[in-house]
Amino acid sequence: MQHGIEGAIRTILEEIGEDPDRQGLHKTPFRVAKMYREITQGYHKDPQKEINGAIFDVKYDEMVVVANIEYYSMCEHHMLPFFGHVHVGYIPKGKVVGLSKIPRIVDMFARRLQIQENMTQQIADILNENLQPDGVGVVVEGQHMCMILRGVQKHQAKMITSAMIGSFKNDEKTRSEFLHLIRSERINM
Repeated sequence: MQHGIEGAIRTILEEIGEDPDRQGLHKTPFRVAKMYREITQGYHKDPQKEINGAIFDVKYDEMVVVANIEYYSMCEHHMLPFFGHVHVGYIPKGKVVGLSKIPRIVDMFARRLQIQENMTQQIADILNENLQPDGVGVVVEGQHMCMILRGVQKHQAKMITSAMIGSFKNDEKTRSEFLHLIRSERINM
C-alpha cells in the first residue's frame, strides 16, 4: 500500500473511476508526488540563503527595475496553477542586491501554495527588509487556471496585484515612473 502523496493520488484516481494499475497510470502516483515536491520547493528555501550575501554598497540612488520575471505557482484554494510575470522596482538607499537574486526571491514565494495577493506583498516585504531602500514596488500579473478551467471559465481574465512601500506608495511621481517603465516594457515584449 502506498502512503503519502502517492497513496492519496492513487485514491483520487480510484475515486474518479480510473484504474491506477492500468499501463498509462501505473507510475502516475509516483510522478505526481515528485511533481508536487518540485513545484512546492519554496517551502524549503530560506530568503537569506537565496540572497546569499549578494547585497552591495553603492552610491546609486535611481530606480532599479527588473521586469517580466516569469513565475509559476499553485492556487491554495483549488491547487491549480496560476502563472504570469512579476515586475519589481526599488530605489536604493546605499545598497543594491545582485540581479539574479530578485528572480530567486520570486521563485521562492511562487513555489508554494499561494494566493497572488500574498505573494506580491511577500516579495516586496523581503526586499524592503533586506535592502532598506527608499521604496519598493512590485506588480504581479497572473492567469489563474481556477478561473479558466472551472467555475466562471474566463479565458482572457488576468489578475493584476501591486505592493508599494515607501516612496512607491507615498510619492506619485515615483509610482508613475515605475508603472510607466513596466508598462512600456510589457508593450515591447
